Parts: sequence; C-alpha cells; structure tokens
Amino acid sequence: MTSQVRAHILVNGRVQGVGYRAFAARVAAQCKLVGGVRNLDDGRVELDVEGPRETIEALLADLKVGPPAARVAAVAVEWSPGTNRFTEFHIWYE
Repeated sequence: MTSQVRAHILVNGRVQGVGYRAFAARVAAQCKLVGGVRNLDDGRVELDVEGPRETIEALLADLKVGPPAARVAAVAVEWSPGTNRFTEFHIWYE
C-alpha cells in the first residue's frame, strides 16, 4: 500500500466565482483523494488534501489549469505526513 501524505495547497489568480471549488472537488473525488476545498477572504482557494503523493501530484497538474473561466497564476503546496482525519472530499463553505 502506498503511504498517505497531506498537501496544503493555495491557489492564486482568478479562482473565485468561476467554479474552481466545484472543479477541484470533482477532480479530487475522481482521484479518490480526501480532504476539502474552500475560498479564502483574500481571493485565493485553499485545499487540504490527503492520499498517495503521486495522485496528489496529478491533481496539482489539473489545479494549475482549472476550469475554463479560471486564470490560475500560482499553485503553492506544502507537504506533510497524512493525518487520516478525512473520509471523503468536501467543499467547505465558511
């Protein structure tokens, strides 16, 4: 079994109001990753994702493109050990 890792991801650019959270949640769920995505007050989108590193790296490639109306300027990621605190992928509305 591949070990689980955690990625804290921040996406900059035109990523709010363009369906980016739904796009990210759909791709992450298709990859069988767990965690969640939310909009931040500063205009960025934040993801907290857990799963195999190779799978998260594939997700990162999709996040750099985003949905058609998005204009992704940058994707930053911090890696850490998995926490196993998630069971599925959610869109967080706070």
